[in-house]
Amino acid sequence: MQPTDTLTTLFSHNLWANLRLLDHCAALTNAQLESTAIGAYGSIRNILQHIANAERSYLSRLSTGQRYSRPADAPPLALEEVKASLQFSGSGLIEWALKVQHADTVSIDWEGAPRDVPKTILLTQAINHATEHREQIKAIMTGLGVEPPDVSGWTYFDEIDA
Repeated sequence: MQPTDTLTTLFSHNLWANLRLLDHCAALTNAQLESTAIGAYGSIRNILQHIANAERSYLSRLSTGQRYSRPADAPPLALEEVKASLQFSGSGLIEWALKVQHADTVSIDWEGAPRDVPKTILLTQAINHATEHREQIKAIMTGLGVEPPDVSGWTYFDEIDA
């Protein structure tokens, strides 16, 4: 089913792309999941967890004004937990993208000082952040000789238009 407005389309694509990439990564070996590349945030596994945790934080800031953070001593997320987190935050971002008004802000600790940041910037960063890190994972996969999934808007359109 095709989204009916621009923001829903953008955030629906983001969710779809995150899950499509994660599904492809689920077929990788543990050694492949631990692979990294120069310029990447870390291993494929770490990047996937980073995307999931960051999206939870963006959603939490939008909805409650507070940062989401996992306890420092929490074990790494299993891929199924990453998937559940991405589904939760992705759906929440779709919902909140439609609620946020241009003047809505949230106070964020910005280099040690509070700063009011427009919630529209958080939404912008959520998409930019995930896109950047998906490309890092795809580059690592390519370096491993594994064909990464196509997560382009064109492929998304083909799938929702079918």
